[in-house]
Amino acid sequence: MIPPSSWQPSAQIDMLQARAKLYRVIREFFETRCVLEVDTPILSQAGTVDPFIESLVTEVCGKSFYLQTSPEFFLKRLLASGSGDIYSLGKVFRQGERGNNHHPEFTLLEWYRLAWNEHQLMDELGSLMRLLMPNIVIKKTSYQDLFLAHFNIDPHTVDLEKLVRLVKEEIDITFDLLDKPTCFDLLMTHCIEPKMPKALLFVYDYPRESAALACLGTNIRGQIVARRFEAYLNGLELANGYYELTDAVEQQRRFEKDVKYRRDNCLAPVPFDRHLITALVSGMPACSGVAVGVDRMLMVIGEKSSIDEVLSFSI
Repeated sequence: MIPPSSWQPSAQIDMLQARAKLYRVIREFFETRCVLEVDTPILSQAGTVDPFIESLVTEVCGKSFYLQTSPEFFLKRLLASGSGDIYSLGKVFRQGERGNNHHPEFTLLEWYRLAWNEHQLMDELGSLMRLLMPNIVIKKTSYQDLFLAHFNIDPHTVDLEKLVRLVKEEIDITFDLLDKPTCFDLLMTHCIEPKMPKALLFVYDYPRESAALACLGTNIRGQIVARRFEAYLNGLELANGYYELTDAVEQQRRFEKDVKYRRDNCLAPVPFDRHLITALVSGMPACSGVAVGVDRMLMVIGEKSSIDEVLSFSI
C-alpha cells in the first residue's frame, strides 16, 4: 500500500526557496561577467565511455538514446562553433548512483572560459561560492602534497604494486585492484575526504593516469601531471574542472582506450561522441571548464545531510 503522505515533496518549502535564490544568484553572477547561458539536449545517440560513470538508456522512435551525464560534449561543440564563454544549468542523469550524496537525476552547473587556465577558473568558482557563503574559507593544495601528507607517497611516481598494498592496508576491500585511478579514488574517498577541513578545498595537478578530458602539463617539480582540479566543500566533492583537451587525435585515443577498458571489464558498451571529435578537428579554442553539483551545494548551504532534503521530489 502506498503511504498517504507519499505525494508530498521530499524537500521543505524553505529549501525550494533557497534553490530558487541560488539559481537567481548564479544567473546574475554570469550575466555580470558576460557568460552566455545556453540550453543543451538531454538525449543523445552517444554517451560517456568513462568506465566510472554509467549512462541511463531509453528508446525513442526505435533508436537507443542516452540521457546525458553532463552537457560537456554539446557545450564543447558550441565552443568550437564560436559561442564564446558559456554556461549551462540543468538536469543530468547517471545510472546506479543513489545514496545520501547521490541521486540518479541531479542538477549540474557547467561553464567554460576561453583562454583561461585551471587556476583562473578555480578563482572564479571561489568568487561564486563567496557570494553564497560569505564566510567560507578557501584553500588550495596539489594532489601530490595531499598524498604526501596523508600517506607519505608521491602519486606521480609510486608503482602500482605499492599502491595496491597501501589500499589493502587502509581499506577493507573484497575485490581485485587493477589500475592506479581506482586505487587513488579509493584512498581519496575512504581516507582523505573524511579528514578534509571545513572549507572550500581545491585539489589540483592530478596524476596523468587520471587525466580524463584534461590536458597534460608539468608541475613545479617538472613531473607530468593532468591539468585538472576537484573542489571539495566541507569534505563533500562539489566540482570537477579541466584545462580542456583540444587535440582531436588524443581525444579519440582516450575514448578508444575507455571503450577497450569497458569491453575488457564486461561493462556495457557505449558509443563515444564522434561529433565531438569532428568539432575538435575543426578547432575548439583553448579553454578551461568546470562542472559543479548544485544539489550538493544546496546541501552544505542548507546544512542538510541527505540530497533528498534539497530535491522537490526524490525517487
